[in-house]
Amino acid sequence: MTTDSPFGRALCAMITPFTEEGALDLDGAQRLAGRLVSEGCDGLVLSGTTGESPTTTDAEKSALVAAVREAVGDRASIVAGVGTFDTRHTVELALEAEKAGADGLLVVAPYYSKPPQDAVEAHFREVADASGLPVVLYDIPGRTGTRIEPDTVIRLAEHPRVVAVKDCSYDFLGAQKVLSRTDLAYYAGCDEHNLALYAVGAAGYISTVANVVPRQLRSVLDAFDAGDTTEAARRQQRATGLIELMMSAGLPGSVTAKALLGELGLPAGPVRAPLRPAGREAVDGLLAAYEEFTAG
Repeated sequence: MTTDSPFGRALCAMITPFTEEGALDLDGAQRLAGRLVSEGCDGLVLSGTTGESPTTTDAEKSALVAAVREAVGDRASIVAGVGTFDTRHTVELALEAEKAGADGLLVVAPYYSKPPQDAVEAHFREVADASGLPVVLYDIPGRTGTRIEPDTVIRLAEHPRVVAVKDCSYDFLGAQKVLSRTDLAYYAGCDEHNLALYAVGAAGYISTVANVVPRQLRSVLDAFDAGDTTEAARRQQRATGLIELMMSAGLPGSVTAKALLGELGLPAGPVRAPLRPAGREAVDGLLAAYEEFTAG
């Protein structure tokens, strides 16, 4: 089991701000990144699922990394999402992210084509071989249709640049199996698992909900590290209502996070099609859950 956290403990899967016309809002991204870091985020994951990576261009992805790097300097790590369903394209994005100033690469399992496990493993090895940056394996089979099986993760852990996992598998036994047999840094990718995985040796979390409550989510880990496990559990439980509405109420996290950030007067802007903005009823429910959570 490892306790090393190569990119920090509390990471935010940051939304990608757009202007009202739908263009990339680099100024907004810099302002949001600065706020997240000042509120306790050790690292920022850009162009992931929450960052609407399927709808941003290669040039926009690189520009986003460069702008956020300029904004946060060395105060936080930057992990760039570069995963696609095309190994060659993923390698190209990895090299561009390295040039733009990223500290690491988030590489999702190849989606849609449903490659078998030997092909999944070969994909990750080729990407890890291509640049000098450390790689975070992103296991989210509910979106990709392809699992990175625990045995595949264990084999990939032998690669010197495969250093971490973002886990959205909902396979707690599989996570513990990898934790017990590798030195990989495990990051919870589903906010309801932040404390549970941390308690069995994970490095921390990569959180969508942290876009709106970064300080409060970090306090869960802080309480656990201070030895007050009862308080850590209380804080995690208090976040349940907001987590549920943001992540499990029928709308993607990018939609709910942008809706709340917009209501709070923070950089966000619209989502890009095919996603659509949250309706008024959903926004009101999100805002009520946010206010209840932050009032305590």
